[in-house]
Amino acid sequence: MSEPLWRPSAERVANSNLKRFTDYVVDQHGADGSDYAALHRWSVAHRDEFWDAVWDFAGVVARQKGHSVVENGDLMPGARWFPEARLNFAENLLRRRDEEMALFFFGENEVKRSLSFSQLYDSVSRLSQALRDAGVSPGDRVAAYLPNMPEAIIAMLAATSIGATFSSCSPDFGVRGVSDRFGQIEPKVLFCADGYFYNGKFFDSLGRIPRILAQIPSIERVVVASFSGQSANIGKLENAISLPDFVADYAADEIGFKHLPFDHPLYIMFSSGTTGAPKCIVHGAGGTLVQHLKEHQLHVDLKPGDRLTYFTTCGWMMWNWLVSGLASGATLVLYDGSPFYPDGNRLFDIADEIDLDIFGTGAKFIDSVKKAGLEPRKSHKLGALKSLLSTGSPLVPESFDFVYQSIKKDLCLSSITGGTDIISCFALGNATLPVYRGEIQCLGLGMKVEAYDDDGQPVIEQQGELVCTAPFPSMPVGFWNDSDGSRYRSAYFEKYPNVWCHGDYVRVTKRGGLVVYGRSDAVLNPGGVRIGTAEIYRQVEQLGEVLESLVIGQDWEGDVRVVLFVVLRDGVTLDDVLHKKIRDHIRANTTPRHVPARIVQVDDIPRTKSNKITELAVRDIVHGREVKNKEALANPEALELYRNLSELQS
Repeated sequence: MSEPLWRPSAERVANSNLKRFTDYVVDQHGADGSDYAALHRWSVAHRDEFWDAVWDFAGVVARQKGHSVVENGDLMPGARWFPEARLNFAENLLRRRDEEMALFFFGENEVKRSLSFSQLYDSVSRLSQALRDAGVSPGDRVAAYLPNMPEAIIAMLAATSIGATFSSCSPDFGVRGVSDRFGQIEPKVLFCADGYFYNGKFFDSLGRIPRILAQIPSIERVVVASFSGQSANIGKLENAISLPDFVADYAADEIGFKHLPFDHPLYIMFSSGTTGAPKCIVHGAGGTLVQHLKEHQLHVDLKPGDRLTYFTTCGWMMWNWLVSGLASGATLVLYDGSPFYPDGNRLFDIADEIDLDIFGTGAKFIDSVKKAGLEPRKSHKLGALKSLLSTGSPLVPESFDFVYQSIKKDLCLSSITGGTDIISCFALGNATLPVYRGEIQCLGLGMKVEAYDDDGQPVIEQQGELVCTAPFPSMPVGFWNDSDGSRYRSAYFEKYPNVWCHGDYVRVTKRGGLVVYGRSDAVLNPGGVRIGTAEIYRQVEQLGEVLESLVIGQDWEGDVRVVLFVVLRDGVTLDDVLHKKIRDHIRANTTPRHVPARIVQVDDIPRTKSNKITELAVRDIVHGREVKNKEALANPEALELYRNLSELQS
């Protein structure tokens, strides 16, 4: 068995939140706390006791908790958690009101602002009053078309303090992308910004608003925030008001938090939408709260005063996950813009400047830092940094090596996986466990995660479908405009009744960790052999000539052949020598089945707004099928590079 890349010190284990929680549940519930595996087994076998303990340990603020933890606890969907509880999500995130910093905001090199916990509370108080007087009430939708700036968090907290349901997307979405999402949920108020910076340039955000308003008639009020902090010029924008003017008549006061049921709709999240109109996934306030508290405190080891960032936009669920860090008393560090402007050091510069404790990002960012030849360990101190989180796509073993060789040696590298569908994680990190190369450390507490083989049987050390075989609190309340629940059930429970099927292809390890091989709907199947796309990406992207790659299965002569697309470094061409090098490297490190039948050089790879490559859209184009919703892509023009390729005609 391989040696770990990192082990926590005895001091770190002893001082961890997980150690305190384990002692607590052993004492209060008689749990087996002999090791993490035993604790996990207890947490899924005694789910009602476990989630009750999370509520108490994390100090959930509520008007009432009630006596019942779960009703219909074996039904999925159908389980109801804390059915008697009455709480408010925003109240839990605003429990601190002191003068320590709640938010640091960096807008590339152009903007830097900060707010204390007291200032944050007061800002939410004023905006909450203004929204109430504008007619916003529980159940109304409030939407944000905003960069990752403090006003996005303030708007969310103000809306949810009233009991309104909040939804957001980033300002790089076009009019169609916004209307496809917000048009379905009919918001009453829209927050937007005057603009944002990306790659050193300022982009106007207001030019699209008139067309958005024309397509979403439910919007009664547009509130415009200023990215730079200067006054925003809203011109003759209909029904619009600047944020300072909107709250001008209100003095900060105690917030009248609306206490609502545990499953009251908090967020509406959207699927990527590359295969049709985005699904509107409704998440409840209580489930989101307790799941995030569990993940932050027990898995990330987040503590009051820790400085936490996740490189994300408001259009990715990691923004919602990041914001919940306020409920644990953490300071959030917001960054909006290109992480490589003016170079790939920007986020590491910020980490040094504000003594960042926990740094979250996408696996592609780590790979890009590596490809750029950067070595933050040599150029930065990173003295406070204790954990690095990675998600968005599988973190390949070589990227694990890079983190410890070139970023920091004493660091808990926590690859995590879950999704918008559950607004949380199935498997994630653990500051009390070792880190093994290429492996997510552990399955989430309270999450009965398994890998199913083709016969629907759980397997260990074999690749299979990621499933969760017992209910958990952060399952969606449902889908918007799905009154009979049919679309919700068909999305997750059609393949295995009463079992959540997530759509990832994974392997559960003997150590209790997880390895992700990609989306199961993108799994390659040459000659009937299932191959996860991440297995090929891992090999190809080790080669210095290759910047990025994308692989699909092409229907060909009654079978499926593997087609690999590569983006190469400037000045490099896919000649016979490089073609052979790629094929030989894949063959030597995998199997002959993994070797692509065709390798094609391209200039760009289509990706979603949350920076995930989209194999399915490319597969559709290659097979002559139109992509139904190009607005879901950050670079839809890249799809044309894959249409009618001569290399794929023979």
